[in-house]
Amino acid sequence: MSIDVLMPALSPTMEEGTLAKWHVKKGDQVKSGDVIAEIETDKATMEVEAVDEGTVEDILVAEGTEGVKVNAPIARLSGDEVGSPPPPPKADAPKAETPKVEAPKADAPKPAPEPAPQPAPAKAAPATAAAADGGRIFASPLARRIAEQKGIDLTGVQGSGPHGRIVKADVESAKPGQAAPRPAQAPAGAPQATAAPRQVQSLEQQGIAPGSYDLIPLDGMRKTVARRMTESFRDVPHFPLTIDLEIDGLLAARAKINGLLEKDGVKVSVNDMVIKAAAVALKRVPEANASYTPEGIAMHHHADVAMAVAVPHGLITPIIFQAETKGLAQIAAEAKDLAERARNKKLKPEEYLGGTFSVSNLGMFGIKSFASIINQPQGAIMSVGVGEKRPVVRGDQLAVATVMSVTLTCDHRVVDGATGARFLAAFRALIEDPITMIV
Repeated sequence: MSIDVLMPALSPTMEEGTLAKWHVKKGDQVKSGDVIAEIETDKATMEVEAVDEGTVEDILVAEGTEGVKVNAPIARLSGDEVGSPPPPPKADAPKAETPKVEAPKADAPKPAPEPAPQPAPAKAAPATAAAADGGRIFASPLARRIAEQKGIDLTGVQGSGPHGRIVKADVESAKPGQAAPRPAQAPAGAPQATAAPRQVQSLEQQGIAPGSYDLIPLDGMRKTVARRMTESFRDVPHFPLTIDLEIDGLLAARAKINGLLEKDGVKVSVNDMVIKAAAVALKRVPEANASYTPEGIAMHHHADVAMAVAVPHGLITPIIFQAETKGLAQIAAEAKDLAERARNKKLKPEEYLGGTFSVSNLGMFGIKSFASIINQPQGAIMSVGVGEKRPVVRGDQLAVATVMSVTLTCDHRVVDGATGARFLAAFRALIEDPITMIV
């Protein structure tokens, strides 16, 4: 029997990707766990492992193809994997030729697992519903077929394959359940599909003459950034809080720290110290280290601080996990490594998905003050401006100090004004007296 290899969803935000490279060719034998291809997602380039075993019967999508939709067939394997009932698939083989003629009329290109033509569309509905669900159910084609035959709802099956994907063994060990609820959810997804497209006028409709501009197509990352930022700005009730910090003590401490770390080849940046201070402040004001969910407010156990990194055509937020437990040297080394791999699209999803708080620093570009858009589902994001000499008043005397402005954008469902103010007070104390970061 033939098994379709589908374009995997390698991250929750992935809708399509580029098939960068094949590691197999027609006629090659593959087994579960073999690396068969490299996929460029909206965030990174990742290796794809085979879930099923068999011989590469055909390569359906060529190397370098862009815009390959998630769950679209990209290759086909041949081989017997169903175990005890190989005769039924063989008996169906002659009849499978007839649906191939009818395939252009039907939306589902997959061969029907049962000989009766009428039940086939009804049984194909669960797989269609799963695909319409945003690709959140990761299952091999063989696992889906067995689930349809046994009446198993894949939403209740725990996957043991790569990245939690459901494979044949998971379905065979599962108990038959109700497969009907999945199609019932499909209509619920339909209104979303019709409501999602928004009518946006073309430039010509807005009076911009054709030929007066160059149009750069949107890549996957830019589409994802545009969609997520639009959703966040539209759906999250947010507000900014801005304070000015004197950082002369921070700069002096940084110079001493780098003098001590020079022999190790480590250099601590102001941003590294900001990440450390933010993490410690989040532990001192745990109400700010929280996320809104429909079920309640999630109070996070650790300060997993995401840092915004500019990359070609967008940005990405790799995470320093449990930053409150790490020293400045370790944070500096991790931040440098993550930033380099982010720019080369070599991050793994687990390195940039999640996080409890974000830091965005535009000080190196001379930006004095700005407010960032919240990176959902986090409860807040802090924007860091440039440190510059400014006049300050100390008592009744005018003085000059190096001042840095920071703005905390808060999700008002989680972090109210008082909580945000307490967090910034804790952050100020750490930044203006850096020794308190390690006390």
